[in-house]
Amino acid sequence: MHIILGVVMKFKCSDSFLNTTHRPIKILMDFKIEHTWDGFPVTHEPVLVRLSPSDRGVMMEVSAPFFNDPPDPLGEPGKPFNELWDYEVVEAFFLNDRTEQYLEVELCPHGQHLVLLLSGRRNVWKQGLALSFQVSRGETKWEGKTCLPWCYFPPNVTKFNSFAVHGSKDKRHYEALYPVPQHELQQGQKPDFHLLEYFKPFNFNTLFGEEWKQPESDLWLIEKPDI
Repeated sequence: MHIILGVVMKFKCSDSFLNTTHRPIKILMDFKIEHTWDGFPVTHEPVLVRLSPSDRGVMMEVSAPFFNDPPDPLGEPGKPFNELWDYEVVEAFFLNDRTEQYLEVELCPHGQHLVLLLSGRRNVWKQGLALSFQVSRGETKWEGKTCLPWCYFPPNVTKFNSFAVHGSKDKRHYEALYPVPQHELQQGQKPDFHLLEYFKPFNFNTLFGEEWKQPESDLWLIEKPDI
């Protein structure tokens, strides 16, 4: 790690970048989604997902091409939208790989969002949680920003992955920060963002310091499924 006070620096380590600034020192983690789910390079400007510290949790920012395909899901901007994964979205997954508890966050350029809490692969036990989500959108690019509160994160997050989806029907495109390695692809395999074995190590101490401890979550302590 290279940190020089008073100078903004970038360096690459796998798929993540870290910057430092001063007054106060602030660590940013930038992730570029440069491959399709099965390991081929994307053919457009990569989606950027940025994580940074917040007093209330983790700030998540997205900077991405705007395809407007599929079109607006017609849900109210700023509100949860069920099955948002069928639309144009950028997603982030925060995983405890020992317990397979994870947080899934989906953000749409039209302002809708979807937060899912899962315990076990694809086993959703709570969804539609509130977010304060801000979007700015131009003809060819969109940016979004939200604060993910600590109560949404499972205990002891150890791994991370991020995805982007756009397009309709046979022109649907699925992109992954950490894709399935091409030599491990099976004949006829389809995109699946819940292949937790391909997530990569992640540590919140990179953002908050070596002595920092992740706050406990009342939500995860009770882990009571929605009825």
